[in-house]
Amino acid sequence: MNLHEYQAKQLFARFGIPVSSGEVADSPKAARNAAASLGGDLWVVKAQVHAGGRGKGGGIKLARSLDEVREVAMAMLGQRLVTPQTGSEGLPINQVYIESGSEIERELYLSMLVDRVAERVTFMASAAGGMDIEEVAATTPEKIFTVTVNPAAGLQPYQARKLGFGLGLTAPQMKQFGVLCTNLCKLFNDCDLSLLEINPLIVNGSGNLVALDGKINVDDNALFRQAGLVSMRDPSQEDEMESRAAAHDLNYVSLDGNIACMVNGAGLAMATMDLIKLHGGEPANFLDVGGGATPDRVAEAFKLILSNASVTAILVNIFGGIVRCDLIAEGIIQAVREVNVGVPVVARLEGTNVDKGKKLLADSGLDILAADDLTDAAKKVVAAAA
Repeated sequence: MNLHEYQAKQLFARFGIPVSSGEVADSPKAARNAAASLGGDLWVVKAQVHAGGRGKGGGIKLARSLDEVREVAMAMLGQRLVTPQTGSEGLPINQVYIESGSEIERELYLSMLVDRVAERVTFMASAAGGMDIEEVAATTPEKIFTVTVNPAAGLQPYQARKLGFGLGLTAPQMKQFGVLCTNLCKLFNDCDLSLLEINPLIVNGSGNLVALDGKINVDDNALFRQAGLVSMRDPSQEDEMESRAAAHDLNYVSLDGNIACMVNGAGLAMATMDLIKLHGGEPANFLDVGGGATPDRVAEAFKLILSNASVTAILVNIFGGIVRCDLIAEGIIQAVREVNVGVPVVARLEGTNVDKGKKLLADSGLDILAADDLTDAAKKVVAAAA
């Protein structure tokens, strides 16, 4: 689950991480009032969307008067912001964040993430802040410094110093940086985060470190114990079908193809999509109905994938281990009858009660193509989609 910048900065402030003063607004009038409340003569108006690259898309603007703040907010609110991370459709701007202008001496990069290779939380830091970190990593990887945090010992002072030296911080800034990293670790662990990014982390005119931006991803698997963070969720920034899937405990990711996939098990789903690609097709989605699939859940999965107008065929690939093939077959039949499926359906069942499942499909009287194995299923669904 992603958070907006203003929400990330609320968490930063709660955990003692220095941020600039700012207020969120959902109307031009509220934006002007926020700027007046902050005071000063320079403000930054930031579109609040779940995507990076906002500056490149025109989602971050400077304003030098209260009326200009209102005008910039008016131009942003209600529009869709297109950035390199959103695709051509963009994301809706429902709120803007009004922040006091900052005097910037240096821009740095700092992040924490779950490193699955190291099996630990890793800090990444670079003096090339304010830039695309992916580009820095690809062209000048020597500018990125990393340390991994032992979960038993926690972040050690020497590790923070290593990052600080890499960033070229002064002695007073090193002390600030050590406290900052310690507080970030507490935030990361207490809030069950999977990613935390500050780009840029600035050195301001007074020589102090300030988080000028903030990106936070919360681990979906830990949301059951993060009720306060769940309340910050913004469904308008999420894929509508993925949100519907989550409501029914389905793991769904939209793709650009025309062959819908319904599979039980993430690994099997990936293999299914690979075989569709191998035989010339394009998957329309990743959909894992899970090991505890029921007829009702299968029916909901059908409704979900059919809400994609691009779908011209459906491949159901079920391995009956935890879930029985006859239950899946009942769900397929129920869904085809309820939803009035108007595209070809190819079903491949294997495992527990597979013969019962195949008989249920054969006796249903519905136009469902049976497949003998996964390769056969992929070939048939690609042909059917064409």
